[in-house]
Amino acid sequence: MRGLFAASLLVLAGALGCTDVDIEAPLAPSPTTPVVTRDRVEYRASGTSATVLIRYATADDGLTQLQTTLPFSVQFINERPSTFLSVEATPVSTAFVNFPFLSVQIYVNGTLFREASSTTYGTVAATGTWRR
Repeated sequence: MRGLFAASLLVLAGALGCTDVDIEAPLAPSPTTPVVTRDRVEYRASGTSATVLIRYATADDGLTQLQTTLPFSVQFINERPSTFLSVEATPVSTAFVNFPFLSVQIYVNGTLFREASSTTYGTVAATGTWRR
């Protein structure tokens, strides 16, 4: 009986001792590269005026002003998560225009963000703060 008891203890001790426990060290954080999101901003102006004065703002270049003909378009890339966007147009030459019309738009990534239009000879402006 003693032999049977000893054998039972060996089997029991072996069963308890065979439990494998894997202890893993915590994983070191993997280096992350910040993701830079780029937004394509486009300012547009159209209308019946022969010549207009365009003013637009970018975060990198500040305010730009130029005299041009319509239609007008300019694009730039913005990497900031929040930025103020502004475009305005003022008619300079309206000779021979019976039905005045002037429109400005701001597009971000191909989607209309802000728009303004007028059927008079005044300045038209579209502004807003773009946030991701």
